[in-house]
Amino acid sequence: MPPPTFIRDSRDDDVAAITRIYAHHVLHGLASFEETAPPPEEMARRRADYLAQGYPYIVAERDGRVVGYAYAAAYRTRPAYRFAVENSIYIDQEDRQGGIGSALLPALIERCEALGFRQMIAVIGDSANAASIGLHAKFGFRTVGTLAAIGWKHGRWVDSVLMQRALGTGDSAAPAHGSPRT
Repeated sequence: MPPPTFIRDSRDDDVAAITRIYAHHVLHGLASFEETAPPPEEMARRRADYLAQGYPYIVAERDGRVVGYAYAAAYRTRPAYRFAVENSIYIDQEDRQGGIGSALLPALIERCEALGFRQMIAVIGDSANAASIGLHAKFGFRTVGTLAAIGWKHGRWVDSVLMQRALGTGDSAAPAHGSPRT
């Protein structure tokens, strides 16, 4: 049984761990379509930008060590998309299979619902990424499409799987006045 996972808002001093975790996925995986791992200064800038826009950026901590992180950002920038967010989750390679994604994703969903967002989109790199697809399905996401061979990475064509989940009341009612991003 793995030790308990603590979910909290990210802090500035988490950037080194976030950078390390993301670098592994960039350099060795297909979850990100970046090909060069960004330095800590760039990761800090990105995090600060998302936070300044009012999006959640959280980490999973186990035994005092950051073992994963997740954040939400604009799905698209045009105004009609302002109630939709795209989620991103990255887990430390050494801590996969430890339930970290199952701790991070519902916490991120809860924060996004509290902010008034109505739809969450997951853009999952690689249609063979059963772990991420399964994680999202476990928390109510449904597959809405696949962009076949949309990226070229590690010497092969890679798909993107699009999954979607309603947040809060979803599309059953008009959004409340004063959206999260107006």
